[in-house]
Amino acid sequence: MKVLFINNGLTHYYNMVLNRMTREPDVDLTLLVPVEVSRSVGEGVHLSREGICFRVLEREETHCFVVYHSFRGLFSLLLKERPEIIIFNDYYLYGFLLNLPLALLLRLLGIKLVMKSIPFRIPVYDQAKARSFTAPLMVEEASTLVRYVGSMPKLLGMLRRCELLVRRVAYQLSDAHVNYVDEAYAVYGSYGVAQNRIFVTRNSPDTDALFSAREAASRLEPVLPPSDFRLIHVGRLVAWKRVDLLLRAFACLRARYPQSELIIIGNGPEAPVLKRLAEDLGVASCTRFLGGIYDPVELGRYFISSTVYVLAGLGGLSINEAMCFGLPVVCSVCDGTEKVLVREGVNGCYFRDGDENDLVRAISYLFDRPDYRREMGQNSLAIIRDEVNISTVISKYMQALRYVIGKEQE
Repeated sequence: MKVLFINNGLTHYYNMVLNRMTREPDVDLTLLVPVEVSRSVGEGVHLSREGICFRVLEREETHCFVVYHSFRGLFSLLLKERPEIIIFNDYYLYGFLLNLPLALLLRLLGIKLVMKSIPFRIPVYDQAKARSFTAPLMVEEASTLVRYVGSMPKLLGMLRRCELLVRRVAYQLSDAHVNYVDEAYAVYGSYGVAQNRIFVTRNSPDTDALFSAREAASRLEPVLPPSDFRLIHVGRLVAWKRVDLLLRAFACLRARYPQSELIIIGNGPEAPVLKRLAEDLGVASCTRFLGGIYDPVELGRYFISSTVYVLAGLGGLSINEAMCFGLPVVCSVCDGTEKVLVREGVNGCYFRDGDENDLVRAISYLFDRPDYRREMGQNSLAIIRDEVNISTVISKYMQALRYVIGKEQE
């Protein structure tokens, strides 16, 4: 089957997933991305062409009347490429509905649409409708146009209602949805999407590559001396990752565990602020800001040298990575990934969202129980090997693709 995958960039973690998809014997995959960095790519997201084994097309990203996003020349590109299936990031959803020539071409060529999304922040339809006139204006509002009329509450509410109707139609336009949280059934079902069109793939990096990196890293000299009190965080340094909360909790932990250390891996706009905070809290000397590390073996050396993985705010794939390297996980409300992967008392601990004291409690619980902590790390490995990994994710993607190709015959 000929697949065109439309994404907002060559994100390094998703490149690995696409590499694995191209290995499927019946998949001919091409990726379409913007020439310039898309406005939808967050600060600090690592984009890379390294190691890709699929074809990449680049076109200028367009923004039609700030209502929908698409690509210049997409119509002629589809005429030339003739894909059977388009998998697309939901950022481009409205372009397939509101660009009428494009919508007609899709029907004419019989191209199937598969929407890839993260629905953990999308309200169910009735809830969104009820809040149309009362909800405060949020930066995350789906329609950019809404932001321009935020000072006019009644007009804002009417636009939200209109957008809800458009969104409902657009969601139903897709022949299938791929998501990684079970909430997708309730969320998209509330917009009228049939349950058999929704495929929960889970979320995973290339775990086979990470297991290989773990073996390679374990054969190298330790990057740091052994420690039973070393925390590690991996992710972009942005506000919603709550690394500031982690630093404050770590400062409290130092009073009880003076030998404790913190490793922070990642780049982002919050880096200067967080480094100043570490100085102000008196933990700069025992906190390592290592910047972005994208080589899996080098990253693995730091995972192996650490004791507990902590994600204090939103995130997801870093949980999978830490579990591949046999670490217990401490987290709160992330992006839905944690609900499947992190199990209280089995391979990690939860803390109350935004609660510094409860974060200290969760980490202390693991610091005080080294044998239990190591058992939790082994449980993390087992969950990845047996339940959620790159093979299970690709299998679900293929199930969705085969469904849309054979839909008329069902």
